[in-house]
Amino acid sequence: MKRVKAACVCQALHFLLKEDVEHHVAVKLVQEEVAHYKASLERKQIKYRILEELPQEDGSIMLKVIKQYNACPVGDYLN
Repeated sequence: MKRVKAACVCQALHFLLKEDVEHHVAVKLVQEEVAHYKASLERKQIKYRILEELPQEDGSIMLKVIKQYNACPVGDYLN
């Protein structure tokens, strides 16, 4: 029998600009979307660590994050 002792998910998320709005508005929307994503992690009490938050030349944002998988313990992954 096996049991999960620790589990996390490593993700690279690219928050893309919307194409049907002006550039400065699209950049603002992306920033709001990233803030909403972070707030949702907090609200859902998901343990996480942001490794990188990289603004791209076009105004989009690349976010690299390690986060808790389901309700599994995170072990040493977030240290």
